[in-house]
Amino acid sequence: MGFETCGPNEVMVVSGCCHSGSQFIPGGRVFVWPVIQKLQRLSLNTMTLQIDSANVYTQLGVAISVTGIAQVKIQGSSKEMLESACELFLGKTEHDIERVALETLEGHQRAIMGNMTVEEIYKDRKKFSKAVFEVASSDLVNMGICVVSYTLKDIRDDKGYLKFLGMAQTATVKRDARMGEAEARMDAGIREANAEEKRMAARYSTDIDISKSQRDFELKKAAYDMEIQTKKAQSDLAYELQAAKTKQAIKEEDMQVKVIERTQQIQLQEQEITRRERELEATVRKPADAEKYRLEKMAEANRTRVILEAEAEAESIKVKGEAEAFAVEAKAKAEAEQMAKKADAWKDYQDAAMVDMILETLPKVAAEISAPLCNAKKITMVSSGKGEVGAAKLSGEVLTLMEKMPHMVEKLTGIDITKNIKAATRR
Repeated sequence: MGFETCGPNEVMVVSGCCHSGSQFIPGGRVFVWPVIQKLQRLSLNTMTLQIDSANVYTQLGVAISVTGIAQVKIQGSSKEMLESACELFLGKTEHDIERVALETLEGHQRAIMGNMTVEEIYKDRKKFSKAVFEVASSDLVNMGICVVSYTLKDIRDDKGYLKFLGMAQTATVKRDARMGEAEARMDAGIREANAEEKRMAARYSTDIDISKSQRDFELKKAAYDMEIQTKKAQSDLAYELQAAKTKQAIKEEDMQVKVIERTQQIQLQEQEITRRERELEATVRKPADAEKYRLEKMAEANRTRVILEAEAEAESIKVKGEAEAFAVEAKAKAEAEQMAKKADAWKDYQDAAMVDMILETLPKVAAEISAPLCNAKKITMVSSGKGEVGAAKLSGEVLTLMEKMPHMVEKLTGIDITKNIKAATRR
């Protein structure tokens, strides 16, 4: 002995020393002391029993035979039922247990058959099975046996009672079936006629509705087609109008760009002209005024010298009248000489020096005029289709400004440069 084990389909019963009563171990292990303790096993397997009850008289005295099938087993989850089963079956074989359960069930099955009629058993098998199950369970539970299920398998008799009962039932069923069939055919004919009538009425109504729907569809379709065509025509016209407006707007934007570019060019030219005018003011007119002032001062100094010399000479003259006459004459001569020198100076300056200075300045003026064009990174030129374009156009713009310079100088100084240059060339 030692540790003993068993599966879930049996129970071990340990009795002897160290226990006040028997110890039940369903599906597990236990330590058993040799000699002083005893181990016995009891099966918990389900047992299938076929219960035959032959020629049992029912409540009305009709003998029938019944076969039932029952599933029973010893209940291992209840200690009380295990104790009862051990008292009755411990040490016996499984066949002995089956025999006891079978005899108990067969007796209860016969008792239930005697309390019911053949018709009740035949027609309500569930009621019969339930009655046997309940009565047998209350008895077998005291033995520690649980009835898992009970089913009525077969009913038969030797006198043909069940057969005649079936034939009568069959005849009744056939009669009812023929009557039902006749009534069904009659109802079917009536229903068929009514259905045909309703079908034709529904068909005519449907044809009318279809025609009306077709007419309405055609009318609505024509209206929708007209509306669609109108919208499409409006859409096409709107598209063409929008396209024309877009093209016109593009042209206006293009013209606006050209106007802005031309305006900027004019402003640039005007600024260049203003700058050139100021440059000419500083390089031509101011030097001319300074030279004029210098010559005037020289002439005045010379006149003063002559007057002083005349006065000194007049003082040396003893006769006052002659001295005064001489002084007046000397003064007049000095003034005349001053005026002549001044006129000669202006004449020479205007005819030669001014022409030379202008000729020396012209290349510088041309360079300054073209300087902004040389520094420009990008020049956009708009052509109207007439005249020159490109570099020729730019060179022409510079030459045009150079041609306007004599007129500008004449407006600033009153001197006609072109006329003086031609006169100097002829000399």
